[in-house]
Amino acid sequence: MNVADLLRTFAAADEREEADRIAMLRLLGELERPTSRHEPRAHFTASAYVVDEACERACLVWHLKLERLLQPGGHVEDDDASLEAAALREAREETALKLAFHPRAPRPFDLDIHEIGARPGEPEHLHLDVRYLLVGRGDPCDGAAWYPIDHSVEESVARLAAKALALQVPG
Repeated sequence: MNVADLLRTFAAADEREEADRIAMLRLLGELERPTSRHEPRAHFTASAYVVDEACERACLVWHLKLERLLQPGGHVEDDDASLEAAALREAREETALKLAFHPRAPRPFDLDIHEIGARPGEPEHLHLDVRYLLVGRGDPCDGAAWYPIDHSVEESVARLAAKALALQVPG
Protein backbone atom coordinates (compact mmCIF):
# COMPACT_ATOMS: atom_id res chain seq x y z
CA MET A 1 0.00 0.00 0.00
CA ASN A 2 1.41 3.41 -0.88
CA VAL A 3 1.75 6.16 1.74
CA ALA A 4 -1.26 8.15 0.48
CA ASP A 5 -3.57 5.12 0.68
CA LEU A 6 -2.16 4.16 4.07
CA LEU A 7 -2.92 7.65 5.44
CA ARG A 8 -6.35 7.87 3.81
CA THR A 9 -7.50 4.57 5.34
CA PHE A 10 -5.94 5.02 8.78
CA ALA A 11 -8.45 5.29 11.65
CA ALA A 12 -7.12 7.86 14.12
CA ALA A 13 -7.61 7.14 17.82
CA ASP A 14 -8.19 10.77 18.84
CA GLU A 15 -8.27 14.37 17.62
CA ARG A 16 -4.51 14.85 17.94
CA GLU A 17 -3.77 11.80 15.82
CA GLU A 18 -6.39 12.85 13.26
CA ALA A 19 -4.75 16.29 13.02
CA ASP A 20 -1.39 14.59 12.43
CA ARG A 21 -2.94 12.32 9.78
CA ILE A 22 -4.40 15.30 7.90
CA ALA A 23 -1.12 17.23 8.15
CA MET A 24 0.80 14.17 6.87
CA LEU A 25 -1.50 13.90 3.86
CA ARG A 26 -1.00 17.61 3.11
CA LEU A 27 2.78 17.37 3.45
CA LEU A 28 2.85 14.22 1.33
CA GLY A 29 1.46 16.32 -1.52
CA GLU A 30 3.77 19.28 -0.89
CA LEU A 31 7.14 17.59 -0.43
CA GLU A 32 9.23 16.69 -3.44
CA ARG A 33 10.75 13.56 -1.80
CA PRO A 34 8.61 12.86 1.28
CA THR A 35 10.48 9.75 2.46
CA SER A 36 13.97 11.17 1.93
CA ARG A 37 15.94 12.25 5.00
CA HIS A 38 17.36 14.98 2.74
CA GLU A 39 13.98 16.72 2.48
CA PRO A 40 14.81 19.73 4.69
CA ARG A 41 11.35 20.78 5.89
CA ALA A 42 9.84 17.42 6.82
CA HIS A 43 10.10 13.76 5.94
CA PHE A 44 8.44 10.47 6.79
CA THR A 45 10.10 8.18 9.30
CA ALA A 46 9.11 4.73 10.54
CA SER A 47 9.26 3.32 14.03
CA ALA A 48 8.15 0.30 16.01
CA TYR A 49 6.79 0.00 19.50
CA VAL A 50 8.11 -3.41 20.58
CA VAL A 51 6.33 -5.31 23.36
CA ASP A 52 6.96 -8.75 24.81
CA GLU A 53 4.46 -11.55 24.21
CA ALA A 54 2.60 -10.81 27.47
CA CYS A 55 2.49 -7.08 26.70
CA GLU A 56 4.08 -6.38 30.09
CA ARG A 57 7.35 -4.90 28.85
CA ALA A 58 8.46 -2.65 26.02
CA CYS A 59 11.89 -2.61 24.43
CA LEU A 60 13.12 0.98 24.33
CA VAL A 61 16.32 2.48 22.96
CA TRP A 62 18.43 5.34 24.32
CA HIS A 63 18.51 7.86 21.46
CA LEU A 64 21.96 9.48 21.56
CA LYS A 65 21.15 12.60 19.50
CA LEU A 66 17.88 13.36 21.26
CA GLU A 67 19.07 12.07 24.66
CA ARG A 68 15.77 10.35 25.37
CA LEU A 69 14.44 6.83 25.81
CA LEU A 70 12.29 6.09 22.75
CA GLN A 71 10.88 3.31 20.61
CA PRO A 72 13.26 2.07 17.88
CA GLY A 73 12.90 3.73 14.51
CA GLY A 74 14.37 6.13 12.06
CA HIS A 75 14.74 7.23 8.49
CA VAL A 76 13.43 5.37 5.48
CA GLU A 77 16.22 3.96 3.28
CA ASP A 78 16.07 3.79 -0.51
CA ASP A 79 15.85 -0.01 -0.46
CA ASP A 80 12.97 -0.17 2.05
CA ALA A 81 9.93 -1.52 0.19
CA SER A 82 7.50 0.32 2.49
CA LEU A 83 7.21 2.24 5.74
CA GLU A 84 6.27 -1.07 7.38
CA ALA A 85 9.50 -2.64 6.08
CA ALA A 86 11.51 0.37 7.30
CA ALA A 87 10.02 0.09 10.80
CA LEU A 88 10.81 -3.63 10.96
CA ARG A 89 14.38 -3.06 9.71
CA GLU A 90 15.01 -0.23 12.19
CA ALA A 91 13.66 -2.31 15.09
CA ARG A 92 15.86 -5.27 14.15
CA GLU A 93 18.94 -3.05 13.83
CA GLU A 94 18.35 -1.22 17.10
CA THR A 95 17.22 -4.12 19.31
CA ALA A 96 18.54 -7.38 17.75
CA LEU A 97 15.33 -9.09 18.91
CA LYS A 98 13.30 -11.69 17.04
CA LEU A 99 10.34 -9.63 15.84
CA ALA A 100 6.87 -10.12 14.40
CA PHE A 101 3.97 -7.78 13.77
CA HIS A 102 1.40 -7.87 16.57
CA PRO A 103 -1.41 -10.13 15.33
CA ARG A 104 -4.27 -7.82 16.39
CA ALA A 105 -2.75 -4.39 15.85
CA PRO A 106 -3.72 -2.22 12.90
CA ARG A 107 -0.94 -1.42 10.43
CA PRO A 108 0.09 1.26 11.02
CA PHE A 109 -0.56 1.37 14.74
CA ASP A 110 -0.01 5.09 15.39
CA LEU A 111 0.86 8.37 13.66
CA ASP A 112 2.90 11.16 15.20
CA ILE A 113 4.45 14.40 13.98
CA HIS A 114 7.29 15.77 16.07
CA GLU A 115 9.91 18.49 15.69
CA ILE A 116 13.59 17.72 15.43
CA GLY A 117 15.75 20.63 16.55
CA ALA A 118 18.46 22.14 14.40
CA ARG A 119 21.91 20.58 14.62
CA PRO A 120 25.13 21.36 12.73
CA GLY A 121 24.44 20.70 9.06
CA GLU A 122 20.76 19.98 9.66
CA PRO A 123 17.96 22.54 9.95
CA GLU A 124 15.02 22.18 12.31
CA HIS A 125 12.48 19.92 10.63
CA LEU A 126 9.52 17.62 11.22
CA HIS A 127 9.51 13.86 11.44
CA LEU A 128 6.26 12.42 10.12
CA ASP A 129 6.47 9.18 12.08
CA VAL A 130 4.42 6.16 11.05
CA ARG A 131 4.49 3.60 13.86
CA TYR A 132 3.88 -0.13 14.02
CA LEU A 133 3.32 -2.50 16.95
CA LEU A 134 5.71 -5.44 17.06
CA VAL A 135 6.14 -8.38 19.41
CA GLY A 136 9.75 -9.09 20.34
CA ARG A 137 11.50 -12.10 21.83
CA GLY A 138 14.98 -12.48 23.22
CA ASP A 139 17.61 -10.31 24.83
CA PRO A 140 18.12 -6.86 23.33
CA CYS A 141 21.53 -5.64 22.21
CA ASP A 142 23.53 -2.85 23.89
CA GLY A 143 21.65 0.45 23.84
CA ALA A 144 18.26 -1.25 24.07
CA ALA A 145 16.53 -2.79 27.08
CA TRP A 146 13.22 -4.16 28.30
CA TYR A 147 11.26 -1.79 30.58
CA PRO A 148 7.89 -2.15 32.30
CA ILE A 149 5.33 -1.10 29.70
CA ASP A 150 4.24 1.87 31.83
CA HIS A 151 7.84 3.11 32.33
CA SER A 152 8.06 5.91 29.76
CA VAL A 153 8.06 9.57 30.68
CA GLU A 154 7.78 10.57 26.99
CA GLU A 155 4.17 11.45 26.16
CA SER A 156 4.19 9.87 22.71
CA VAL A 157 5.74 6.62 24.00
CA ALA A 158 3.24 6.53 26.87
CA ARG A 159 0.45 6.87 24.27
CA LEU A 160 1.88 3.86 22.40
CA ALA A 161 1.90 1.88 25.65
CA ALA A 162 -1.74 2.77 26.37
CA LYS A 163 -2.79 1.73 22.86
CA ALA A 164 -0.87 -1.57 23.16
CA LEU A 165 -2.44 -2.33 26.53
CA ALA A 166 -5.90 -1.60 25.12
CA LEU A 167 -5.39 -4.41 22.58
CA GLN A 168 -4.99 -6.87 25.47
CA VAL A 169 -8.43 -6.08 26.90
CA PRO A 170 -11.00 -8.67 25.78
CA GLY A 171 -13.52 -6.95 23.58
